[in-house]
Amino acid sequence: MRNYHRRLKFKQTLLAYLFLLAPLLVMLVFIYYPIGYGVALSTLETSLLGEGKFVGLKNFEKLLNDRYFWNAFFNSLTYLLVVPPLQLASIVLAVLVNTQIRGRHFFRLLLFLPVVTPVSIVALTWRWIFREHGVLNYLFLGLGLVKEPIGFLSDPDIALFSIMFVTMWKGLGYYMMIYLAGLQGIPQDYIDAARIDGAKRWQIFFKVTIPLLKPYIFFCSVMSSIAALNVFGEIYAMTRGGPNHATETIPMFVYKNAFRYFKFGYSSAAATIFSLVVFAFTLLNFRIFREGGVRSYNG
Repeated sequence: MRNYHRRLKFKQTLLAYLFLLAPLLVMLVFIYYPIGYGVALSTLETSLLGEGKFVGLKNFEKLLNDRYFWNAFFNSLTYLLVVPPLQLASIVLAVLVNTQIRGRHFFRLLLFLPVVTPVSIVALTWRWIFREHGVLNYLFLGLGLVKEPIGFLSDPDIALFSIMFVTMWKGLGYYMMIYLAGLQGIPQDYIDAARIDGAKRWQIFFKVTIPLLKPYIFFCSVMSSIAALNVFGEIYAMTRGGPNHATETIPMFVYKNAFRYFKFGYSSAAATIFSLVVFAFTLLNFRIFREGGVRSYNG
């Protein structure tokens, strides 16, 4: 009998590893190999023909003295400012569309529509809206809010924030649906118990709803931080990194050096450094939300 259980356990373990083998192979080919190849490429100085010359850490040393790299680096970090308001707005919207109001399914669909719209269409539409003679400036001028058109995409001081707004607008519905799923998974008994204890709506929200949504907040915070650091489509379609590199982020910097200047080793070095930054921010999110779990209402 003991041998039978051992054989059964061995077969189950082997079957589990066989099921894991396929996704591991896919990850090896499409994730780990490109990462390793990119790190190796960062130690080479490549030509237009793709020939590489080993230069060690020279590309990394050049990056540290490249003001355009640091400009792109800080622009990418600035882009993280979109994460807190995006998460807060998503939670508020999820709470609103979770209530028993007429037309809530329509509002859910309306808010989720930008998520499934291709980023190129979204970016070009907002580029048309943001033009100096576009809809938004026409509205502001008509209402007397401004005396001259605002350069939403031509003013270096506000261009990056204009694109950040577009990113927030597009991602709002996605995170709202995740939080909505979390809200619908909260046991009604917890809410009823808090009400019996005399808790007000805001107390229920902050002491019951938010703690129970903590795993969802963690997931959305990690995903939105990674997405913000790696944003490319909106910037490429709306400004190409301009004006005067004001909206150039690291992905845009890597793209330009790789496919416009054919500095594949140099761009790989920039991508390697920034990958470490993204990894660090992911670990930071893990640390912030490391407690996890569910906290009950204490009255």
